[in-house]
Amino acid sequence: MYRVLVVVALSALHHCASRAGDGFDARKPQFDYDARQPLNVQQALLHEREGVKVYDVSYASPRGGRVTAYLVVPALKGRHAGLLFGHWGPGNRTEFLPEATLYARAGAVSLLIDYPWVRPAPWRKNLKEIDDPESDHQARVQAVIDLRRGIDLLATRSDVDPNRLAYIGHSFGAQWGAILSAVDGRLRGAVLVGGIPEQAAIWRESDEPAIVALRKSTPKDRLDAYLKSCEATDAIKYVPHSRIPLLFQFARYERYFNKTAMDRYAKAACGTKKILWYDTGHELNDFQALLDRSAWLQRIVGLAPIGPFALKSSTSD
Repeated sequence: MYRVLVVVALSALHHCASRAGDGFDARKPQFDYDARQPLNVQQALLHEREGVKVYDVSYASPRGGRVTAYLVVPALKGRHAGLLFGHWGPGNRTEFLPEATLYARAGAVSLLIDYPWVRPAPWRKNLKEIDDPESDHQARVQAVIDLRRGIDLLATRSDVDPNRLAYIGHSFGAQWGAILSAVDGRLRGAVLVGGIPEQAAIWRESDEPAIVALRKSTPKDRLDAYLKSCEATDAIKYVPHSRIPLLFQFARYERYFNKTAMDRYAKAACGTKKILWYDTGHELNDFQALLDRSAWLQRIVGLAPIGPFALKSSTSD
């Protein structure tokens, strides 16, 4: 048994030592931006309920237009942890709003952004996938840069402790989190929920019927060109270079990609990591996943516990 453990450890060290020549240094500059440019934050209070304020916010994107977002703030004054959220691909800033409200009561200021392809006009940049791979690549890069600007926004607020920042992302959001964990040194930790190692894990390997049909109907050369363009932002290219602790949360009944892909993704992370599995699908809507995220964030950025919970009627408008 001891010899097996040594072999496994040496294999992991070899994997991590091989990072130097994997092209990371050449890919990293695509996420650079001028942090000296003003954020030009605009915000309006949407509501205040039970000690939590929710603001409709926008700020300037270095790639043009404005980033739309929610800012969720504890009414209690003080220096709080700062949390940045990334939604899944077709979602929007609403995905984590209930969770961010719980964290506000536990002592966190949260920013939840929209990606470029779900923003309102005139700032919307629709994804075109196979029809225009380069346009999609630029939109993905912008999503990461806009999240980095979100870190700027949180870090410069007087009610946020810039030494207690963390990221939570689902699906595409987990992909951006892997990149942020490698290219931005200000985060203390990142939660990667329902993430994949690369886009090819969906397009080439998924047995989800709609994806299978699309794969069969797409000319091979066009699919190859699209997936080649995706490689520059694939999570597995970045997660080995993560500078921070990572929490991976995976679904046992994931419909978009298989367990082999998820295992490959988690294995690629060379630093401090925790890997958890849930009896749910891609939505990761197991309540235990929320509790586990919360407990992990308590250790990483010093949040208070989010419970106990009590069911109550929703408010009427």
